[in-house]
Amino acid sequence: MATTRQPTRRAPTMKPAVLNVEEWESKAPLSDREIASVGALRTACEQAPLPAKFDEDENGSSSRPSTPVGSRLRSYAATPGGSSRPSSPMPARALPTTHALHPKQPVQTAQQFYDWFALIERSVAHSQEAHFRAHVASVSGHLDTCDTLVDRVEDVHREVDGMLDGWRGVEEGGRSLKDACERLLEERDQLLALTDEIDARLEYFQELDTATRMLNHPGESLVLQTDFLYMVERVDICIDYLKAHRHFRESELYLLRFQQCMTRAMTLVRMYFVASLKTLSADVTKRISEKDVSHTAQTHLLYTRFRTVSTHLAPLLGDLERRAASHPAELSALLGECHAAYFSVRKSLLVGRLVQEIRGLDPGRTELVELTRAGCSYLKQLCTDEWALYQAFFSTGEDMLYQYLETLCDYLYDDLRPRILHEPKLTALCEVCTVLQALMVLDGAGSVGDDEDDEDEDGQVVSKPKKRPLHIAHLLSMVLQDAQTRLFFKAQAVIQSDVRYYVPKAESGDLSWPESILVAGDTGTVGAPLDAQGTWYPTVQKTVWVLEQLRDFVNPAIFEDIAQEAVTLCRQSLVLAADMIKQRPPGEKSDAKVAPLPPSLAHTLDGGLFLVRHLLILKEITHNLDLRTTSKEDDEDDIGRYLSGVGDTLASMLSRTTSLLPGALFASLGMPGPRADDGIRDAQHGLDHDLKRACEEVISTCAAPLCGPLRAWLDQVDAHNALRAVSSPAVTQPPTPESLAEPAAVALDRAFRAAINDLAAASARLRVYLPLGGGPREGGSAEVLLIHIRERAVEEYARFRQTVGGMYASGMRGVVLEQGEIRALLERASAGETREKYLDGNVGGWKGSVQIAAYFLGKAVHQNLTPLSHMPPNLSQVNYDELIHLYLTVIALLLAPSPLQC
Repeated sequence: MATTRQPTRRAPTMKPAVLNVEEWESKAPLSDREIASVGALRTACEQAPLPAKFDEDENGSSSRPSTPVGSRLRSYAATPGGSSRPSSPMPARALPTTHALHPKQPVQTAQQFYDWFALIERSVAHSQEAHFRAHVASVSGHLDTCDTLVDRVEDVHREVDGMLDGWRGVEEGGRSLKDACERLLEERDQLLALTDEIDARLEYFQELDTATRMLNHPGESLVLQTDFLYMVERVDICIDYLKAHRHFRESELYLLRFQQCMTRAMTLVRMYFVASLKTLSADVTKRISEKDVSHTAQTHLLYTRFRTVSTHLAPLLGDLERRAASHPAELSALLGECHAAYFSVRKSLLVGRLVQEIRGLDPGRTELVELTRAGCSYLKQLCTDEWALYQAFFSTGEDMLYQYLETLCDYLYDDLRPRILHEPKLTALCEVCTVLQALMVLDGAGSVGDDEDDEDEDGQVVSKPKKRPLHIAHLLSMVLQDAQTRLFFKAQAVIQSDVRYYVPKAESGDLSWPESILVAGDTGTVGAPLDAQGTWYPTVQKTVWVLEQLRDFVNPAIFEDIAQEAVTLCRQSLVLAADMIKQRPPGEKSDAKVAPLPPSLAHTLDGGLFLVRHLLILKEITHNLDLRTTSKEDDEDDIGRYLSGVGDTLASMLSRTTSLLPGALFASLGMPGPRADDGIRDAQHGLDHDLKRACEEVISTCAAPLCGPLRAWLDQVDAHNALRAVSSPAVTQPPTPESLAEPAAVALDRAFRAAINDLAAASARLRVYLPLGGGPREGGSAEVLLIHIRERAVEEYARFRQTVGGMYASGMRGVVLEQGEIRALLERASAGETREKYLDGNVGGWKGSVQIAAYFLGKAVHQNLTPLSHMPPNLSQVNYDELIHLYLTVIALLLAPSPLQC
């Protein structure tokens, strides 16, 4: 917006006050440049021409310039009244022309002279101030010019102000005009927008006339016209629009009419579809009923012809499906009629052929597995073809399609289901389940696919939605459930008959242990490994076989239930068989290949080891049932892999202490003490409990010959000491019984050493039942048990040594063994190295102490050493020569039958 310039008003010019030169210089000081300009101006003014009145004489004079005085005198003389006195008039022509400063009359008096002289002085003074006056005149002229310019500028300002006032008026008028035009344009746009909106809304209402005119055209071919589906789409859009704008005038009426048009259009589609199917069905039925129609021709008629028709019916049915999804109340019934018509036509064409194919399989005579494989394969192919053909027409209604396919499958299931429910063979039922699951797996592998990508005319990739595949498992699940149910009940029956109520047979050698594993072993003294299934007790074999059969074919929850039942019954049968082995007649001897033991001890140990062996097998097998075998030939390798860690399993079992096993035993092995139950399932818990009990029984049986006499004697000592402690000092102390005398302790020590031979035999028996394998120190399960046996014996003997040391002072010091010595003897004995290898004769009687001393003396002599520090005290202070003499004497004692002969 232009700013208005206010005109400057010039004040009236006033005459400046007269100033002298000093005041002027003080009030208006000039710079050097200004002084120079004034000097130049003065120089120019000094050369100013004479006034015009003095130019006449100058023009007539000579070319030589006259002095200013002369000029002024001439001009003064020329002026009348040059003197103060008036002169007499003289004729102009009579007087010659003179200078203005010349006296006009001759000077006759002093007064005339003074007057003339005053004129000269004034002329001189005037000539001296001429440049100042010229400058003042010039400045005055400039001031006048400036005043004129100021007046003109003020006039221009007034003109400009007038022009600005006019421009402002024009601008305001233009702005008003612009605003008015913009308002008019806005009103016009509003009117146009209103018109467009009215047209847009009226377009939905006007569509009714177009749809009505098209639907009133007669003929079924109307649905094939290119504008039919477009009209249906427009009607659907109008219905949605009117539903969203029910506040429009007469919207409900138009909505009802549009819905009627939609129903009429979809009814035409349904009528055309049903008529096309009936025509095609009649033609196909006629062609199939003819003679000598090949299988390929039938397939062409049943599928290829229908796919040809689907090319122009699928768009109509797809539109009907979309409209039925949008308007289910009005159109779902029409879509259901189309589905029913389709399934009715297909079923009428396929039932005869399907029944003929099933009869060709001979359901009454064909083997069940082959009937299942052939029949289900044919049904799978039939259902796949029907699924693909249905998807060529429809994209929805899969639930009805599955129902239709189930009706087709029932023709085979009616013959197959009774055969399955009456099948007596467990293996046949398993094969049936295998066939059905294989078909399901193949169905799952074939159903994986990606979306189809096609290129349109512009070269752009268009992704088509992937069609949902057929899940044949949904159709085969009924037969599979029947087979699994029959398999479950048959497995229960087998477990009851062959496990729970199994009776050991003597002719089969079920209780001939350890002979059964010695026969299957590689050598005569080493038992067969745990993974040798031929050595398993029959109930274990049957349990494992049944669980292996059921593992892949029943529901995990059901399998867990039956597995718990089978393991529990198998465990009970093993406990019963172990008790029968223990109760064998005393006269029945074990195999001579095994180290001899007393019959009662041998039978008890055989029963316990039998139970430990089979419980370990059962535990490892049930623990690894989730590992799948690849083929029948790999079973042995898989079982071996299952049982490769039984030593670690047994060590882990024994590390979980129960009330049967003392906590100190496990603390000595660095294993954790007792802990609470982890909530294990009943069957697994029972198996662990029985295994722990069997291990404890074996440990107790092997340790009893060593620890039993020592424990009984120590209990007797404790009782005697307790009796003496409660007696008063005044009363005579009870006498020490003979069983607590020193000779009795010596005999007890000799008996303990003699029992080490039984430990060697028991160790050999443990290795027969539990061969070497993975486990602590690579000694296998047997080494785990032997460690506990040795530790128990060492503890009891340590108590015995401590007790006799306190009772008999130094009397028994040379008889009892140190802890390191007894541990070494026990380790050699449990490793199978008995003292007979380095001592001649038995270890009982009077030779016991001498035999032990001879062993250590001989070892020292052969190693050229002084007596070992761990020898008995009474033999550790002799020198080397005395040691040789003593060694020879000991040899003589060992060779003598009695001390007297020695």
